[in-house]
Amino acid sequence: MREEFVRTAEEVLADPRSVLVLADISAAAFDPAAARYPDRVVNVGIREQLMVGVAGGLALTGQRPIVHSYAPFLVERAYEQIKLDLGHQGVGAVLVGIGASYDRAASGRTHLGPADVALIDTLDGWTVHVPGHADEVRPLLRAAVCGSGSAYLRLSTRSNATAYPEADGLRVVRDAGPGAPLLVAVGPALDAALDAVADRPVTVAYTHRPRPFDTTGLRALAGSEVILVEPYLAGTSTRVVSEALADRPHRLLALGVGRADLRRYGGPEDHDRWHGLDAAGLRRSIDAFLGPTV
Repeated sequence: MREEFVRTAEEVLADPRSVLVLADISAAAFDPAAARYPDRVVNVGIREQLMVGVAGGLALTGQRPIVHSYAPFLVERAYEQIKLDLGHQGVGAVLVGIGASYDRAASGRTHLGPADVALIDTLDGWTVHVPGHADEVRPLLRAAVCGSGSAYLRLSTRSNATAYPEADGLRVVRDAGPGAPLLVAVGPALDAALDAVADRPVTVAYTHRPRPFDTTGLRALAGSEVILVEPYLAGTSTRVVSEALADRPHRLLALGVGRADLRRYGGPEDHDRWHGLDAAGLRRSIDAFLGPTV
């Protein structure tokens, strides 16, 4: 996904309205773009708050900034600047984060970012994309840059086997029929979710755009039991799902990254297992929620 982002960002920089703002992360990968567009690739050094502030200033002049770093540096460290220099000023930018929740777990807690989407969700009017395959990155980035509002693209080293570039709303990838429990999987969580319910009558829907959430699609698909599987902080989308189904009796299970600080390194697969986001862990949670299979 990161490589596809670099290739696509260089393409969109051909538009003189676009400008890329970096804080050293991926700077070497963008050396060819910087040589080609020296006035539209800005590296501020290891100053993430300044990076977002510069993007806000550029947006005020009519530019379309693309702002890039690791998710915890981009969203958590610079949250105040996102809130004030973009949101409060009424201007838009495209934030592109890498590292996801724990892609760089070996680098320690500084590189873990499971709260990023929840933080962006405290702000008004943002679009959030969580691609589940590298082939989804290019159309999402191009569409975001061509827009005018603020968008966050959350890139990961994790990937589903199949790309669904058109799945802005909820796309049904497995239909268990009317009245079946509905499982909504976001981004790279899809394949593990499909494996977890392989022998259960559960409808599975996929999206790479959790914000704005496809509440119309949700209402069309949901019965009395809904399961959310998100590759970031557990419960991030509970609010929007509950509000969309407020007039219906329903039960909701929200699965994602837990809040406990595990104080462990390991790799992404280890963290999937520790947070119950591998297929076996998801199956245990889903069985406890739905009851034993008949």
